Amino acid sequence: MRTTMKGSIRVGAAAAIFAAGFLVGSITQRPAEAQLGDIKDKAMEKAGEQGGAVGAAGQLGTQLTDMKKNLDGLQKNYDMLKKVQSMLGG
Repeated sequence: MRTTMKGSIRVGAAAAIFAAGFLVGSITQRPAEAQLGDIKDKAMEKAGEQGGAVGAAGQLGTQLTDMKKNLDGLQKNYDMLKKVQSMLGG
């Protein structure tokens, strides 16, 4: 009986430690894209320089990345305009 109780406590403690680590890890996890930086852009440009389907896909990827950057900039400008508009009372 005592051995079963000790085993249950050990399993419960291990499960609790795992759950706590999983929770903390999922809260503090950052997207991997933030770590790539320029590497992704350079790889897309290199792929775009190649011919054929790989080159076309690389160019498309580069264009989509540029479009996303432009949209992010426009969104920031729009948010600023909304903030100014609300300050002016409109």
